[in-house]
Amino acid sequence: MTLETYVANILKDIRENGVEALKTYSKKFDGYDGELRVTREEMENACKVVSDEFKKTTERIIKRLESHHKHQLEKDFLYLSEDGSIYGMLVRPLERIGIYVPGGMPLPSTLMMIAIPAKIAGVREMVVTTPPKEGKVDPHILYLAVRLGIEEMYKLGGVQAIAAMAFGVGMKKVDKIFGPGNKYVNEAKRQVFGYVGIDSLAGPSEICVVADESAVEEYVKRDLASQREHGEDSRAFLLTTSEKLARYCSSLEGVKVEIYHSIEECLKRANEIAPEHLELMVRDPLKFLSLVRNAGAVYLGPYTPVASADYFLGVNHVLPTGGTARFSSVLNVGDFLKRISVAMVSKEEFEKNKMLGIIMAEIEGMKEHRRSLEVRE
Repeated sequence: MTLETYVANILKDIRENGVEALKTYSKKFDGYDGELRVTREEMENACKVVSDEFKKTTERIIKRLESHHKHQLEKDFLYLSEDGSIYGMLVRPLERIGIYVPGGMPLPSTLMMIAIPAKIAGVREMVVTTPPKEGKVDPHILYLAVRLGIEEMYKLGGVQAIAAMAFGVGMKKVDKIFGPGNKYVNEAKRQVFGYVGIDSLAGPSEICVVADESAVEEYVKRDLASQREHGEDSRAFLLTTSEKLARYCSSLEGVKVEIYHSIEECLKRANEIAPEHLELMVRDPLKFLSLVRNAGAVYLGPYTPVASADYFLGVNHVLPTGGTARFSSVLNVGDFLKRISVAMVSKEEFEKNKMLGIIMAEIEGMKEHRRSLEVRE
């Protein structure tokens, strides 16, 4: 059975049979058969369990994320045309979003990276789903949910979590789902697109380091290794003009090392790769920034490793992977907003331009479109 069919069958079962099917898959895949919604008591207890160090650390990170993302907020605009018409755009937040936080190792950073720009955008309702371990949710995740004003959390993982959020099973349906996951979660997100919106289909982590002879060899090596830590399928590239650096890093497993004559050639290759993370470890990195065309994020200089962006810089670490940086962007406040076109046309402008519409309607064979325009005098 293909992955597509396997996931489709689970989604169909949950859509048709509701909470009963949801609990069946929760027991099968998460080993959990208790209440799906996290209680208020569990969330409050988590606040007592996590360390003060964690609370202080995340408080500083939250402030940094807020400081960066508030600059991305869009506003309504209206303008008056020469003929007295009004045009513009309304910007409105999504009403309700779902956040999937993967299981395995706890990933509190994922929750912060998604919930904070959502809050800045004005999203009113956020629901979090995450796989339980031995019937419990990691207290760090629960604490952050409380800190960020999220009141609705569910002990749900995998395909069943995506189904619950998309179809409104055991909870109110969401408008858009955010968050990374394994191949089953990705496929489920792909299949529910249309029922709800999705952020992206996240793939294995990627790093591409462009470096010259000025780069500190150990910095480059550790940065490449840091992204390989995400898994064996993670991709790592070193594009360099330094043969010495290439030799130093060539022993790293899973890293592709390529030598070029110039940084310009390195960046041409980097644009072809369109990596999730691009580091420029070169002299005067700002000089080459204009040559970057395809990347999820660019980190300049020796003190901006990917790991710093993953955790504390304040920039978002939810990025396009698998070459999708050619047409996709870093997660930002705009992902939680809708844009609504506005027009109020004056009689003068309508009369002056309605023949444009009449001619186009005639060419396209749209008789009622033409009559809708002609009837107005």
